[in-house]
Amino acid sequence: MSEDDEIKVILLGESGVGKTNLINIVTGVEFNENEGSTSTSTFSMKKLNVGGKVHRIKLWDTIGQEKLRTLTKLFYNNSKIVIFVYDITHQDSFEELKNYWVKDVEEKLGKNIIKGIVGNKSDLFMKEEVSEEKGEEYAKSIDAEFLLTSAKTEGPKKFENFLTKLYEKYLIKIGAQANPNQKDPKKVVLNNDNNLGPKPGKKPC
Repeated sequence: MSEDDEIKVILLGESGVGKTNLINIVTGVEFNENEGSTSTSTFSMKKLNVGGKVHRIKLWDTIGQEKLRTLTKLFYNNSKIVIFVYDITHQDSFEELKNYWVKDVEEKLGKNIIKGIVGNKSDLFMKEEVSEEKGEEYAKSIDAEFLLTSAKTEGPKKFENFLTKLYEKYLIKIGAQANPNQKDPKKVVLNNDNNLGPKPGKKPC
């Protein structure tokens, strides 16, 4: 599989919201209670089974510290899916997500980029400052998928299913772009190789 087939997925949000641990658990690394703030943007590879095929994605972990945001912006380019993460026990992380991260990405990559909103640390519900309803409502307002989870207690499957859902949405989008006259864009997708155009040596019908 070529590098062009590896879809770039970037996680954004304030320092300490749990981006690194979300990536860790879904790529087979144990949750680390003492995980420090990310100091440089790095990626991990993840395989997803979508439509009976294996797809590889690059999960980019990014710096959330305000003084280093300029560095994070360098990694926006070529992102196909953006996941915004906030900590449900810190209202400020949710406000920064809305007022800075989402607006900045939509300005750079456009509003039609595939987006996900993740409310992390649901295990700390007794300290909740951002309700699930608020997170869902905001996600809906920007046409994003929503997930409430805990990197610490939920295990990898929930976040992996969320990644798969976003990836399916991405495939539907590029399928619809390749077949603008398709009546039902959801059928463009996942199981029919011919949907993305005629194969070499064959003429289109």
